[in-house]
Amino acid sequence: MSEDGLFLERGDDGWRLGGGDAGRFRLVNEYLSYLADRNYSPRTTRTYGFGLLAFCRWLDSEDLDLASVTTDVLLRFLAACRTERVTGRRGGTNVVGLDGRRTDVLSPATVNMRLAAISGLYSFRSMRDPDISNPVPKGREAKRLSAGERTGMLVHVSRAPKRRSPLRVRDTKRLPKTLDHREVIELLESLRTWRDRAIAGLMVFCGLRSAEVLALNVGDVDIGARWLRVSGKGGKERRVPLDVDVAGVIQTYLLAERPDTASTRLFVVAKGPTRGQPLSPAGLRRIFRYHRDLTGITAAHPHALRHTFGSALAEAGVDLAVMQALLGHAHIDTTARYIHLAPTHVKAEFDAARARQRANA
Repeated sequence: MSEDGLFLERGDDGWRLGGGDAGRFRLVNEYLSYLADRNYSPRTTRTYGFGLLAFCRWLDSEDLDLASVTTDVLLRFLAACRTERVTGRRGGTNVVGLDGRRTDVLSPATVNMRLAAISGLYSFRSMRDPDISNPVPKGREAKRLSAGERTGMLVHVSRAPKRRSPLRVRDTKRLPKTLDHREVIELLESLRTWRDRAIAGLMVFCGLRSAEVLALNVGDVDIGARWLRVSGKGGKERRVPLDVDVAGVIQTYLLAERPDTASTRLFVVAKGPTRGQPLSPAGLRRIFRYHRDLTGITAAHPHALRHTFGSALAEAGVDLAVMQALLGHAHIDTTARYIHLAPTHVKAEFDAARARQRANA
């Protein structure tokens, strides 16, 4: 994609800015290469790359460069992000949500992602030249320690949480969106191939992320013992129990439907010019988009199936630590969101407490 002479491309050495004006922003490419050298996932590097691409395009429109950025310039950029319009979003430009926000603007999470990429870029510059001031101001301490500060090579240093920039946009915390039982059944019944049924089953009955499903190799699935070896965020591996029904669907897919291919990926393209090649994220999104339109279940996104799995665990009263291990969350706070999705248990505890109050009255 290109705009104003700048675009993000993937080369042999990873993601980088391209275009006629890319030379002005050489520091961005050095930072993206640094992230790759530190073994950040390509997906994370790509996300930071797009955030910095938006920043560099704005700087180009303001006739500024990276060296001239100050805190005031960052405030102007954030103001521009608040007024930026997203084309092609459902609802058009005249729809306003219940919170009063237009539906065609950037979400707070997107703005904060861009700010995180910019903060990382200037921290990288300060690391190379400590005499240069960082335009991103430091704010109050974050609630969490980094993984290295908790248990890794940095455990011997200060245990104080890092400070977060006060420029971060305040975001409302929402409960994860899930599908009810009827919607899950209707979605699964609309799937016509064993491959697609296996993909949806791994998400809704095993809690895998879409990227984790696509990264599965044939050797990662032990159908007999019913275990999965899953590569999660940050390259962290975990073992996940394989649902017996999903195991049967995967076995049928391997025996009857998966084409002969040299690829080790579990899920591959079934037909067309790319037959036998690993299924891509775009291909997976296309599958779910088609079945959302077919069933009318607008919430049937891949991550909603994973949220449905987490909600089902909470409804069943599964221990929070077990849920964290199954879902592959780095922080228990993330898993705790699903506790709010267990109204049956909340109501039961509430009724029991009220009964005790009445008995003691």
